[in-house]
Amino acid sequence: MPWTSIRKRSAESYAFDHSGNVHSMNTPWKKPVLVRLGEPPVETTIETTQAAAWAMIEDWPTEDGTLLDRALAVCAAVDAGKRKPEDARKAFADAAAEAGILIRS
Repeated sequence: MPWTSIRKRSAESYAFDHSGNVHSMNTPWKKPVLVRLGEPPVETTIETTQAAAWAMIEDWPTEDGTLLDRALAVCAAVDAGKRKPEDARKAFADAAAEAGILIRS
């Protein structure tokens, strides 16, 4: 069965994987990631793939990074239903460590 995306009333994007599990960019992670973002840096709690993607696109302290690129790709894969939200959490925490902004994961 191919990956299928559907839209719900809330306009939140959902995707089903081969086993029928629903994954969403807004599915809360089991454990949030705490980072320092902005200028001056502010402790920020990231709890979803959508929040992680937004933080990396809008507030990241660097433009380049191997783990940043990987984390953005994993977030896109979650949106497409090809990866699980917890994969995005791990990739985001790795990118935050690379950028020197990780407080706790």
